[in-house]
Formats: sequence, structure tokens, C-alpha cells
Amino acid sequence: MAFFRRKPPPQPTWLVVGLGNLGGEYDGTRHNVGFEVIRELCARHGVKLTERRFRAHYGFATFEKEGEVVCLAKPMTYMNLSGQAVSQLSRHFGIPSERVVIIYDEMDLDVARVQVKPKGGAGTHNGMKSIISSLGTQEFPRVRIGIGKPTVSGVDHVLSRFDRDEIEPIRDAIRRAADACELIVGSGIDIAMNRVNLPADAE
Repeated sequence: MAFFRRKPPPQPTWLVVGLGNLGGEYDGTRHNVGFEVIRELCARHGVKLTERRFRAHYGFATFEKEGEVVCLAKPMTYMNLSGQAVSQLSRHFGIPSERVVIIYDEMDLDVARVQVKPKGGAGTHNGMKSIISSLGTQEFPRVRIGIGKPTVSGVDHVLSRFDRDEIEPIRDAIRRAADACELIVGSGIDIAMNRVNLPADAE
């Protein structure tokens, strides 16, 4: 009788996390663009987020050209507690903060602008405040997607859906943000910033 050992899980060297709120009522909202980028990366690399631990849904991708194993994750904690999932995942896999990439929405950027940053504060973003607090550092790369300044309260704005004329630009921004994640992993943060952080009139 043959016995088969379960194949050990991959050992990722990068953690890429998209922020958002779980639940169908939040699909398509401005606050959930981070989840959409993870969905795009999963589609590109044939990944399903089948793992359910560490307060997150996650799976493993191999970025083929780079040969890097990447853990793609969506926190299942709601936005304001995102740091719990990020810190547990990074500790479990032994991934240092400089290899933890966070994708999130940014009200201080025009709709569909994409910006890569190597580090920084949280601003008014509660998910980022939670991550900085849980990791104990601001020294981690992030990919920011502009959702525009609010004309109503900040909470109402981030939980609103995009206007009709914003939908196609934000879809393109999600693709470019996924490109940015692949660049960070494959070519480094400096090259990613040089290629992604174009002036508004150059896009």
C-alpha cells in the first residue's frame, strides 16, 4: 500500500496584500480597490486564495520571470483591523517588512492615479494605521490607487461606488497597480517608482 505525504506549502519570499472589506455589499466600492488588484494578480498567475488562516484568505503565486514565490492575500478582518492579518502572515512566513507590499485606496490622489512609495505614514487611512501599528514600522512598500477627494464625509466617500465615467479609468488603474506589484518583486522599488509614478500629464 502506497503512502503519500502531503506536499509542503511553498515558502514565499514576498507578501503582497490588498486592502478592502469583506462582504458582497462592499464589492466595487472605492475602499476595495486593493482587493481588486489581488483579484487581477490571481487571474494573471492562475492562483486561488484557498488558504484560510491568520485572519486572511491567501494563496501562492510564482512570478515566472523572477522565480519569486509570492503570498497574495486579502485580510478578512475588515479594513480597520488589517494589521492583524498582515502581521500574522509576515511573522509566520518570516517575511521582513521591506518585502511586504500593501495595496490600498488613497483619497489624496486623483481618481485612477497609481503611485508606488517605499515607506511613509498612514495619513487618514485606518487600514494603514492598523498595519503600521501591528508591524511596528512604516518601512514597507505600498502601491496607492487614487480614489479622489470626498465631496461628502470621508466614510461615505470610501464606501461609495465609482461614477460611471470613472469605471474604465479605475479598471486600468487596477491593471497598472498589478503591474507595479510585479515590478517591485521583480525589479525593485526604485525601478517600480520610475516606471509607475508618472506625472499626471504623461499618463
